[in-house]
Amino acid sequence: MSPAADDLLREEVRLLGGLLGEVIRDEGGDELFEQVEAVRQASVAYHRDPNSHPAGRLQKLLTAMTVDQAAGLAHGFALFSLLANIAEDRATRRRAKGQAEAGARPDTPEGALARLTEQGVDRAAVRALLEDGLVSPVLTAHPSEVRRKSVIDRIAAISGILDACDQAGLACAPDQLTARLRRQITILWATRLVRTQGLVVQDEIDTVVSFLDRIFLHVAPQQLGAWRRLLDAPDLQPFMRVGTWVGGDRDGNPNVDGAVLTAAFRSQSRAVLGFYMDEVHALGSELSLAAELTEVTPELQALADAARDPSPHRSDEPYRRALTGVYARLAATHEALAGAPPLRRAAVQADRYSGPDAFEADLRVLHDSLAARHGAVFEDDRLTDLITAVQIFGFHMATLDLRQNADVHERVVADLLRVAGVCPDYLALDEDGRMQVLARELTSARPLFSPYAEYDEETLKERAILQAAAQALSDFGPQAIRTHIVSKTDAASDLLEVYLLLKEVGLYRPEDPAACPIQAAPLFETIEDLRAAKPTLERLLREPSAMAVARARGVQEVMIGYSDSNKDGSYLTSGWELHEASRALVDVTQAAGLKLQLFHGRGGTVGRGGGSAFAGVLAQPEGTVQGRIRTTEQGEVIANKYGEPEIALRNLDALTCGAVLASLGQGRDQAFTAEHGRLLSALSQASMNAYRRLVYETDGFNDYYRAATPIAEIADLKIGSRPSSRSASPKIEDLRAIPWVFSWSQSRVMLPGWFGFGSAVEGRDMAELKAMAEAWPFFRTLVQNMEMVMAKADMTIARRYASLVPDPSLAARIYGEIRSEWDRTHAAVLAITGHDKLLGGQPELDRLIRLRMPYVEPLNHVQIELIRRRRNGDDDPRVREGILLAINGVAAGLRNSG
Repeated sequence: MSPAADDLLREEVRLLGGLLGEVIRDEGGDELFEQVEAVRQASVAYHRDPNSHPAGRLQKLLTAMTVDQAAGLAHGFALFSLLANIAEDRATRRRAKGQAEAGARPDTPEGALARLTEQGVDRAAVRALLEDGLVSPVLTAHPSEVRRKSVIDRIAAISGILDACDQAGLACAPDQLTARLRRQITILWATRLVRTQGLVVQDEIDTVVSFLDRIFLHVAPQQLGAWRRLLDAPDLQPFMRVGTWVGGDRDGNPNVDGAVLTAAFRSQSRAVLGFYMDEVHALGSELSLAAELTEVTPELQALADAARDPSPHRSDEPYRRALTGVYARLAATHEALAGAPPLRRAAVQADRYSGPDAFEADLRVLHDSLAARHGAVFEDDRLTDLITAVQIFGFHMATLDLRQNADVHERVVADLLRVAGVCPDYLALDEDGRMQVLARELTSARPLFSPYAEYDEETLKERAILQAAAQALSDFGPQAIRTHIVSKTDAASDLLEVYLLLKEVGLYRPEDPAACPIQAAPLFETIEDLRAAKPTLERLLREPSAMAVARARGVQEVMIGYSDSNKDGSYLTSGWELHEASRALVDVTQAAGLKLQLFHGRGGTVGRGGGSAFAGVLAQPEGTVQGRIRTTEQGEVIANKYGEPEIALRNLDALTCGAVLASLGQGRDQAFTAEHGRLLSALSQASMNAYRRLVYETDGFNDYYRAATPIAEIADLKIGSRPSSRSASPKIEDLRAIPWVFSWSQSRVMLPGWFGFGSAVEGRDMAELKAMAEAWPFFRTLVQNMEMVMAKADMTIARRYASLVPDPSLAARIYGEIRSEWDRTHAAVLAITGHDKLLGGQPELDRLIRLRMPYVEPLNHVQIELIRRRRNGDDDPRVREGILLAINGVAAGLRNSG
């Protein structure tokens, strides 16, 4: 970031912070304003020079406050963080735009194509890759977004005001700007930052649909159009397919059932059909061409005549008459698929469309007629964008994945087999025995289920979900549901069980297994499962049923989990085991004559696979991308990456460019792996040993963790519809990865993002590790991500959280182990990067983080103090409110915390 850009960022932070201060004074009173300002000045001064301004003074200011004062302070500093984020995002956009215009960014289409040209790859190869490509961000409901939608909307409004002022240039009057900003900040101040009621699945569906409707419906066609122009490929098929898990992911969420899945599709269909109807209505207003002034094709004339539009005002306007009929058919489709008539009624009656292809065909009749008579002026317009949107989104809007735990499937299959008299105790069989039973049943057309028999409630629920899936495929077509993901896959039988259950609802047919519209995809999550991924997939693909489905698609999808593998074995070990499993899986699919389609289960924070998606894709082993990649987008990441059209377009392009460059560019991962793989394997094992020794083998660690982090208080945030644990067990093994990572982020330890690395590399040749980081994208990305998360950590604050542990000796012992490993890892990272401080080689990121931290640290101190009071028996609801506000503010300040 240039000095001028840095100054502009600080100027915007001062502007927004100053207006917030005025609002706090007006709305909260002079006393609260003076308290907030005193803490802010102390915190900023401390971060500028810790030696001249001891942390003790800041701590004294905070601990002396009443509950009301603490809650007000938490509210104010949470808003400071949110407003600073707005300024930071705008600075990032300005920098990205400048770099793109200068041709310095390979994560833009122009930059990626230029890099490939330098490497001797022509655009025909890119076209061929994308013709068979798939780039799919998948929106999930994983609960790490603490901001309410109302808060996100205010942030967007404030950002929009500043953006509009930029576009207006110097003509933007300062008084008008500050008045408009102050109005929005006043609303934000008076808006609840935390939820009072828990979310239900429909809330999560509505949130995802709002992003699809407001952002993706507009941006994805724009992106495809740009790639078509750059590649001179007007008929390039859509490669961007937005996915979702919301309504189909029932792993550990008892609230997802068949009715919810149906509601998800209805919500999606209502939005996408509403968008199409609005666009058709707008085109009807625009295309007022009169028959006597223009010629039309016979096909357009037939479409116009078929509409039977009775209006005399449109009698000589064939395009408007045709669009009247198109709108009427959309309205009938809306009523059939969305379950309700549209808000704007049709002027005539018509039959519904059989599917999106029929709708697209009608739109092409209009487009071809316009192009035939008027040429290029209608080649790239609103109608073209609408056709592109239909190609991408159909009537389903987003492809919905199904997901369930393997343990559930095996219980359901066992129940079906037992009641049918086929196998009395399926669960008692070993893997070979299970595979024999499943293979035999998959060749039989006889169903297992009988409507007259009694089954476990779980069996009936799973069957109802798959029946709803079958209906959705019938209503919306093959893109509606493509994949059924099996969590905790550790055997091939886990996948065949899915096909058996699909057979029970008519989706898998023994006489034509290749026609099965849903592929069972394993999710390898733990270190043990990742190490067993190769033989598991080999065994699966020896089965004719699974192989028939894979051959029909040409790919076998496999999902790999970053979160649970990290919780299981440390950041370094997770990264290396994912790398090695990916390489092994490529070998398996290539041997079977298939492509591998990896689905990366990433979260927002580094401990859950976060970091730059572009760098992450480029760091993948050679042969693992092949133009096809899916990745989860969840929690706060969705709003951060896709909250505004310009940012969303940049992120979609970055993901696409990463896939293109990783597939066609010159990669040397195999060579680096051959040279350094043995060392990485040794480091990985040492890291895992150190991590597991602390987390799973140290006496009292669980007690320390639950006292020294706000894990208990996070449950009150009401940020998701599913429980934080898969069972009632208090063990760390049974805790979901999101609250595990989120709680360590709040306490500023960030343990999942770095612990074990220092022990692993201690005593190693740092010169070799430094050379690896400079030349090997995989290792460089791993070190950079770890460096970033360590820069957000603060072991001084972590020590204060440790003071919440009731047993001082336990606190001192385990905090001491964590601090010692921190020191080892910190020294190792600096030795590898060759810098004298964290982020020494990334000054822009360093400045952004340092700009943010003075607003985060007071929230940590408030949180600690209020947690201490609550755990000591203070049940004042204001204490709880203050804790949740502080958690919210810390998450906002750290940004990728879940």
